[in-house]
Formats: sequence, C-alpha cells, structure tokens
Amino acid sequence: MQYPDLDTPISPLRQRLIDDMNMRRFSRETQRNYLRDIGRLASFLGRSPDTATADDLRRFQIEQQNDGVPVPTMNSIVSA
Repeated sequence: MQYPDLDTPISPLRQRLIDDMNMRRFSRETQRNYLRDIGRLASFLGRSPDTATADDLRRFQIEQQNDGVPVPTMNSIVSA
C-alpha cells in the first residue's frame, strides 16, 4: 500500500474510513482493497461516495456484474 505524502491533504471521509479500519484491525491489504473499491464507487458516481443512494449502489453493482466482475470480488466491493 502506498502512503500519501504527509503534505498531501486527505479528505475527512477518507481519514474516517482509515481510522475505522485501523480501529477494527484490518490488515494493510484489506485496507488497500477497501480504499480501491471505494475509489471505484466514487469514480462511478462522479461524486463523494458518502452521497450514494441505495439506487446508486444497485446501479453500481449491475455495472460491475455487466463488466464481468466475479461474485467474490463484488461481495468484497459491497463490504467496502
């Protein structure tokens, strides 16, 4: 996992996610994967992932399925 430059600002949402994952003792690999998956959702939405609606999440899952993402990977993305 690459760490951001200390001078690079981190959004409050990203920092909260990182803090929560550290508190829950997620491995570095799990943290990297979750951050990647949340980034995919943010790219899909074109906005912050904390604004996603249930319908947005459903559309995202359908797109992932249509793109051929395997079920275990989709489950991991949903967990993130």
